[in-house]
Amino acid sequence: MKTPRIISTGLATLLALSMAACGQSADTGSAGSGKVQGVTADKIIVANSAATSGAYAPVGVPFLAGMQGYFDMVNKAGGIDGRKIEFLHVDDEFDPAKGSAALTKFIEDDKVFAIVGHFGTPVVAATVGTLKESGIPAVYFATGIGQLYSESAKTDAEGANLFPVQPIYRNEGGIMAAYATGKFKAKKIGIIYTNDDAGTDLEKGAVAQIKKISGVEYVEQQVAAGAADVSAAVTSIKNANVDFVIVAAIQATMPTIVKELAAQGVNKDAITTYVNVSSAMSKAVLADINGKFNLYGPGWVDYSSDIAKASLKEYQANVDPKYATNAYAQTGWIAATFFVEGLKRLKGKAVTWDSYKKALEAGAIQNPFGGTIDFSNGARKGTQEMNLAKVVATDTANPSGWQQVEPLQSIEKLLAK
Repeated sequence: MKTPRIISTGLATLLALSMAACGQSADTGSAGSGKVQGVTADKIIVANSAATSGAYAPVGVPFLAGMQGYFDMVNKAGGIDGRKIEFLHVDDEFDPAKGSAALTKFIEDDKVFAIVGHFGTPVVAATVGTLKESGIPAVYFATGIGQLYSESAKTDAEGANLFPVQPIYRNEGGIMAAYATGKFKAKKIGIIYTNDDAGTDLEKGAVAQIKKISGVEYVEQQVAAGAADVSAAVTSIKNANVDFVIVAAIQATMPTIVKELAAQGVNKDAITTYVNVSSAMSKAVLADINGKFNLYGPGWVDYSSDIAKASLKEYQANVDPKYATNAYAQTGWIAATFFVEGLKRLKGKAVTWDSYKKALEAGAIQNPFGGTIDFSNGARKGTQEMNLAKVVATDTANPSGWQQVEPLQSIEKLLAK
């Protein structure tokens, strides 16, 4: 399997691209309808920076392998309209400064066509402004930060050139609220959220969705991320006599909140973010909640459909066998799938930044391991369909300690129940 071409952030090489060869203009002005770079008669160049060394290498390395595996498969089949995809990569070590330098070089020196699989919250947060200012298409972000979210981005300054695929906390918060009301028929929802970006974005999404639903109210309490004592917040939620609880917190704070809910005798079911749907989190809370209430969590990947089963076989036939069951490599495969879909929709047509963006907005795109995402009318919400699992005892059928209980569903479908 071919590996992505590694470029040093200190290298000042300028890739010689022949626009005349494919009848396209190398307009370097504003991100207008005719602008294009990184496209020749036989090549389309894309890039990203991601951590392939240091603490995040176990995530970044397989993520890149999944992307390259998909690109290799496309290239072996002749590419798209005869153009092969060349993938450049820089190890940014999860460092915002290095990620920013790499992005500037990709756009200004290497003149790549698009950024694919932009990686990591600190790097993405530091570079969103640069992406918007340049107008370069950016497909898939390995983060769920709120800066990527838009209900209807019309211009690049509003994020029209950004195409997030992973769940964005703002939209996931709305889906969590939709599950609370659609599946669990809650009329009064308690929200406990942390004061970090993840918690506040989840809270914003949940509150915005609740306010759209007639006859549903909410109460909320904020706690510090990493807090060891959340008893006062839990007591307040308990005394409000809520029907359902949204735990908008990630990592260690979530178990602290859930354990305190159980300790105070709360017997109302709760839901938390997909980030917490892991074996470590289920083990941390199972003994405390068992027999008292259920803890649920949404998910954006589902292997049960015929599409997903076929996609998994295709994936495993084209990536390094050591990544056959690696979730990070599979998300890289998803990132590449979404990027290539835009090119497929432009077969026989001129490939420019503007035409490519319009192609991605032309209709819903199927996640090979999940639901569909519709970017039309400027919707930049990330994953729009999520399933639901609950904490159970670990066994052969549920090795992660989570059992799926609902299929992939959108907010609209949940509220129609």
